Amino acid sequence: MNMTKWWHDKVAYQIYPKSFLDTNGDGIGDLQGVISKLDYLKMLGIDMIWLSPVYQSPFVDEGYDISDYYAIAEEFGSMADFDELLAEAKKRNMHIIMDLVINHCSDRHEWFQKALTDPYGEYADYFYFRKGRNGNPPSNYRSYFGGSCWEPIPGTDLYYLHMFAKEQPDLNWENPKLRQKLYDMINWWLDKGVTGFRIDAIINIKKNLDFPDFEPDGPDGLSSCWKMVESVDGVGEFLDDLKRNTFDKYDAFTVGEVFNMKEGALSDFIGENGYFSTIFDFSAHCLSDGEHGWYDAPSVDFQTWRNTIIRSQLEIQECGMEATIIENHDEPRGVSRFLPEYAQTPAGTKMLGTVNILLRGIPFIYQGQEIGMQNASWDNIEEFDDISTKDQYRMAIEAGLTHEQAMEICCRMSRDNARTPVQWNDQPYAGFTTGTPWLKVNSNYKEINVACQEQDPDSVLHYYRRLIALRKSPEYKGVLTYGRFVPAYENTDFVIAYYRQDSKQRVLIIANFGVEPAELALEYPARRILLSNQGLTETPGQVLHLQSCEVMVLDCSD
Repeated sequence: MNMTKWWHDKVAYQIYPKSFLDTNGDGIGDLQGVISKLDYLKMLGIDMIWLSPVYQSPFVDEGYDISDYYAIAEEFGSMADFDELLAEAKKRNMHIIMDLVINHCSDRHEWFQKALTDPYGEYADYFYFRKGRNGNPPSNYRSYFGGSCWEPIPGTDLYYLHMFAKEQPDLNWENPKLRQKLYDMINWWLDKGVTGFRIDAIINIKKNLDFPDFEPDGPDGLSSCWKMVESVDGVGEFLDDLKRNTFDKYDAFTVGEVFNMKEGALSDFIGENGYFSTIFDFSAHCLSDGEHGWYDAPSVDFQTWRNTIIRSQLEIQECGMEATIIENHDEPRGVSRFLPEYAQTPAGTKMLGTVNILLRGIPFIYQGQEIGMQNASWDNIEEFDDISTKDQYRMAIEAGLTHEQAMEICCRMSRDNARTPVQWNDQPYAGFTTGTPWLKVNSNYKEINVACQEQDPDSVLHYYRRLIALRKSPEYKGVLTYGRFVPAYENTDFVIAYYRQDSKQRVLIIANFGVEPAELALEYPARRILLSNQGLTETPGQVLHLQSCEVMVLDCSD
């Protein structure tokens, strides 16, 4: 990768607005809450803020079912609030990244309502309306949220396709008129001052228009809809058309949510002329994918996790940059997922953050990650809000698990773990709201919160600030942005280590995820300690001694 781009050295922060900060007491976070914390985010070292959807929506899938792409949901505020956010961010030299959901819309959207009114008319072709087969749906696809992908259209023999919830009909990208309307909308937001987009579920936009059946892979007789996505070619033509008609015109930053990528296609997505600026690296998160769902998901062991990160980094750096994450709104908390129980401490949290944020790529920090928020404790299935969690609970019960077993899985894997309100202080509801929060607050908020950590110079929050400051420091920004990733000490049992190096500098990141101390001979003499989660400053000699959950960043330049 030869070209440098304005976003290469940036650090991004994802905000899930509903759970960030509520300023009007209705129990739902809002845009004014985001505005009020811009200085906090600037102090953390954030350059780009990705907002999960704030568009008008019925919130069947928490805003990923958009009923009006040009309107702000009143739960979050108004367009005037959004314009104020843009202006205040610009004052601080920060960028606002919107969530772009264009594989599907809400069934309340004007287009879909018009399509239902005339199922054979112009707007019906904005979607996939198909006749059933022999009294059954057009094909045997199971949606990502469970059940058939096909929903009957009342009063007709037609069905419409929805790969997610039935309230989220898929948009027909084969229709050039529909594509142009989407492009017009995207350019409208870019003209307004948005700097780019996170692009949701984008690989799904290309369908096999024959909608063939696939071998059933579950007791319901259905087949996972992603099999159809994997079976078809041509998504690149759509993505290239999207880029040329929108993002390219504005030098916009784009990060794609891309699963089911075909072998060898990475450079098409993030190469020098790739469809997107970057895509998320989900390789570590896919380690806990079950064959049928959460109920048969394997646990993540250290060696597999380490090897996956190394393999991914080595592949990525040959063609571009990916976005690195520990967690997001669709994943459980990383501290609870990737750290063994003995490491779910401030030291372990700092260690995990260091290993991730200094990888080669564009770091994305999720709200609350910077204070080490963890999975919540859930007492019953009714406490969950997430549509996917409820479906996974049902699937586990149908597979023969007990209620207790199904609950244990949901407690461990639910997306709602990342959606509990941000823990600002130790006051009622963690300072998130003066009302009743839309989702329960994690019961550990008195121990883990921003206000408490602000007062403690050894806290996770202060450490994250130092970590991001190191990544962006004038002396090391070049090597930590563009330097190659070179794995090290791969034969050690519980150590993950790598160099970031270029022709002039070499930085070693080394962490001990094991219970026992580790003793390692340095391959290159250390000039100085750049960062230590134990607060160490004395430069080590030829042998490095790492305690359990200890991480060090060393300048090992010649």
